[in-house]
Amino acid sequence: MIHFSDGPVFMHRYYVDFRKAINGLSQIVQYNMDMDVFSPGLFVFCNKGRDKLKLLYWDKTGFCLWPKRLEKDKFI
Repeated sequence: MIHFSDGPVFMHRYYVDFRKAINGLSQIVQYNMDMDVFSPGLFVFCNKGRDKLKLLYWDKTGFCLWPKRLEKDKFI
């Protein structure tokens, strides 16, 4: 089971290129969001069509990246 109680959730304001993986998204966190990618927290990214999310998380042993795709709706 995964718990995110040890940190806040940060949503990137603009859409990102979803070809980016852990390295590309962590650079966005460091340089565009001006945050420490190793800090406790969950970083959320959305695509241009607003039907996909990627969640980036540092769990103290490595990075985790979770995708989520909506089939019929869009994220607000």
